[in-house]
Amino acid sequence: MTQKNFFLGTDDDTDFIPIIPLNENENDSDKIIDIPGDIPVLPLRNTVLFPGVVLPITVGRDKSIKAVNDSYKDNKLIGVLAQKDSSIEDPEAKDLCEIGTIAKIVKLIKMPDGGTTIIIQGKKRFSIDEITTDDPYFKARVTLLEEDVIPKDEDFSAYVSNIKDLAGQIVSMSPNLPTEASIILKNIENPSFLINFVSSNLNSDLSEKQRLLEIHDVRQRSEDLMYILQKELQFAELKNKVTNKTRTELDKQQREYFLQQQLKSIKEELGGDLNDRELAEMKKKAEGKKWPQAAKSLFKSNIEKLERMHPSTPDYSVVYNHLDLLLDLPWEEYTQDSYDLKKAKKVLDNDHYGMSKIKERILEYLAVLKLKGDMKSPILCFIGPPGIGKTSLGRSIANAVNRKYVRLSLGGLHDESELRGHRKTYIGAMPGRIIQSIRKIKTSNPVIILDEIDKVGNDHRGDPSSALLEILDPEQNHTFYDNYLELEYDLSKVLFIATANNINQIQPALRDRLEIIDLSGYAIEEKVEIAKRHLIPKQLEAHGLKVGSFKITDKVLEKMIESYTRESGVRELDRQLASIMRFQAKEMAVKGKVKSSLTLEDIEKILGPHRYSNEIYKTINIPGVAVGLAWTYVGGDILFIETLLSEGKGNLQLTGNLGNVMKESASTALTFLQANAEKYKIDPELFQKRNIHVHVPEGAVPKDGPSAGITMFTSLASAFSGRKVKPFLAMTGEITLRGQVLPVGGIKEKVLAAKRAGLKEIILCSQNEKDVNEIDSGFIKGITFHYVKNMQQVLDLALL
Repeated sequence: MTQKNFFLGTDDDTDFIPIIPLNENENDSDKIIDIPGDIPVLPLRNTVLFPGVVLPITVGRDKSIKAVNDSYKDNKLIGVLAQKDSSIEDPEAKDLCEIGTIAKIVKLIKMPDGGTTIIIQGKKRFSIDEITTDDPYFKARVTLLEEDVIPKDEDFSAYVSNIKDLAGQIVSMSPNLPTEASIILKNIENPSFLINFVSSNLNSDLSEKQRLLEIHDVRQRSEDLMYILQKELQFAELKNKVTNKTRTELDKQQREYFLQQQLKSIKEELGGDLNDRELAEMKKKAEGKKWPQAAKSLFKSNIEKLERMHPSTPDYSVVYNHLDLLLDLPWEEYTQDSYDLKKAKKVLDNDHYGMSKIKERILEYLAVLKLKGDMKSPILCFIGPPGIGKTSLGRSIANAVNRKYVRLSLGGLHDESELRGHRKTYIGAMPGRIIQSIRKIKTSNPVIILDEIDKVGNDHRGDPSSALLEILDPEQNHTFYDNYLELEYDLSKVLFIATANNINQIQPALRDRLEIIDLSGYAIEEKVEIAKRHLIPKQLEAHGLKVGSFKITDKVLEKMIESYTRESGVRELDRQLASIMRFQAKEMAVKGKVKSSLTLEDIEKILGPHRYSNEIYKTINIPGVAVGLAWTYVGGDILFIETLLSEGKGNLQLTGNLGNVMKESASTALTFLQANAEKYKIDPELFQKRNIHVHVPEGAVPKDGPSAGITMFTSLASAFSGRKVKPFLAMTGEITLRGQVLPVGGIKEKVLAAKRAGLKEIILCSQNEKDVNEIDSGFIKGITFHYVKNMQQVLDLALL
């Protein structure tokens, strides 16, 4: 039966040789081998010959060629031994293994290149008795080893069957082996030949094959062979697993490449790749862009990086958005300022009534700009109570100078990155709100309103007030650095206008960079004009009523302001006017007409009973009660200070949610009064026999400040002397232990609060007279001012 050798055999000189037929029964006719005394020996470098196995070998060494030729001429028998070290080119006797195989040279072929190829078949194993000579080739005296005795038990049969199965599995898992190999294995019936055949074709080291050849017991040889086959099977399985995984990944890449090529073809049919078109548009836009060299260089490097990226990579969108921001920013683009001062004054007057000081400051800025042509914009900060028009004034300024306007609300801002921007490597990163606003407004010299700058927060994420230092410092903001933009941007041409209610809540370092402009509250006359010029027309339009459909007289407006509002601004007045407009709109919808003019009775019907009354000041007819003036962040206000004496030991009790400064003012006033009791005709013993309780009503409202000093003193002096305080009299000022009266702030707010409350006289420090002179005389008509320097003058004016 003819079969094929399924592993490529190797000889002593070459790596690969052709497969030839073999016959497992070919040994049968040659069981008796006649060996002369000495037999030629052929060393093999890369393989081991087993009995019954046929190998084609290419012979290249001179000694080997002579040995083969002589053997082929004689009896065609030759001893085949494996070299211990295959790297030795010219082996000696000690370099040869001691056990080999007697082989018959089946055929000798002379090759065209001068080489010799022989086909040999292993016959029997032998052992070397002695190497008799090595010239011209090795000759040896050998002893033939006994034939394999095949066990008849079932265990050995199982070994043989297992070897056949393992070899078949290895063949099936090796794509480089011919498929006929598995059929050959199944058809081998001789167990000894099967073991030799599989051993010869192992993909193992030469030493492993030689070890199998040297085992005399066929059972032991089968066990070792089965162990080697199991290792080879595991290796083949692992190799197949890695190959399949690699093939799967390669198939996936090929599939993606194929789809990408298809997509590319489709895009080309539709007019080109969208990403390529966008990049081309970016380049074209950048060519005509006027920007600094640093921005130009950054754009060039990033656009080159973007061209090398695949659009599906995560960094693509990051770089793309950054380039889009660079292109959108108006680097050196400015709007033309209007230097027409008359027009600017007219715009400011039309938009806002009063505020002459602020308007003069804006006109001064425009005048310098007109003469010089360029200057660093000042950082203006409007300080004043709510509802007086700080934010809307900023819009009017933008219109007056013909600049674009943008508003940033800083109330509650607590993250520094909101102003400076985030690093663009972060997820969801974006530029700071300053850069975003400039990008949106498309000019580098807008008017930016920083609203509620005193309400900026501060926590573990940073201090936005510190970030504002760079933005609002004229000496630094020409190199403002945004973390997302990663470039310096010039903010020196931006006109920043900050607004705040309380200057004390602004960080001192930041306050130092601001040009503070105080906006005081409105007088009643100003509120009437504002209502007529702005609020009423606005509310008529908002409620669908025609301008002039009805009138509200000045007298009615004044009554509304006195009886339904008590504020520095006009926000509450605006809400009350909205209530009137809603009522009139309902009348128009139901009856088809409204009254041509509203009376006081109509106002009371619409708005309800009066919320505020001045009658309370007429009821102050007991000693110990004085009226003070206070400044709050919502404007000026009045407050009562009440003192009551009771039997006791001279203890002082203060109530009304007072701060430390007011408590100290009360203690100072009491100490001064005790020290000068005889001077003010007060029995000194009263201070030891009476407990003193000073109370400031509306205890839910925190109160603090030195302004109530003289009011505290007047209230205590009135209580101890039994003399009443003059009605409709208010006062404000700080006191000292020397009896001096010191000036205080917020005079306009306090005076207007007194006017709203219907008070007739006000006592002030003589140094505050200049503050009163700045107030329009028409707004304080009907109020008498008394300027004092010491407490004696206060008591002379205040006590009856």
